[in-house]
Amino acid sequence: MPTAPKPKADSRAAARPDLDSRERVDAFIDAFYGKVLADPVLAPIFLRTAAIDLQTHLPRIKAYWAKLLLGEPGYRRHTMNIHRALHADRPLSPPDFRRWLGLFTRALEERHAGPQTERAKRLAAAIAANMARSLGAEED
Repeated sequence: MPTAPKPKADSRAAARPDLDSRERVDAFIDAFYGKVLADPVLAPIFLRTAAIDLQTHLPRIKAYWAKLLLGEPGYRRHTMNIHRALHADRPLSPPDFRRWLGLFTRALEERHAGPQTERAKRLAAAIAANMARSLGAEED
């Protein structure tokens, strides 16, 4: 009795590694921030309003995502206080959060595939929604 052919795997997904190591998390964050800092809407928020120092900010964000995805210790800051201060200077809107999440998701999908990548998408969506809700920047 002949067997049915196995479905072909998506070669693009197979070629993309999962977001399952500190090196991959770090490289992903660098790629994502490349997109953010090239974005005409988000770049001014990060560079002018928040005036982030990339040499300080990027290691913190990498540690944050390594903690969330890999369980690494090291990140101990409270992100809401930072974002509340930013929101007081320049109110963040629902489109800002959607744009951030869209760039994050696209950057993930371009580079990674797998369970940790899907987890990162879910976490990012929850973070954006929680932050928007906490700042009063939810959709009506």
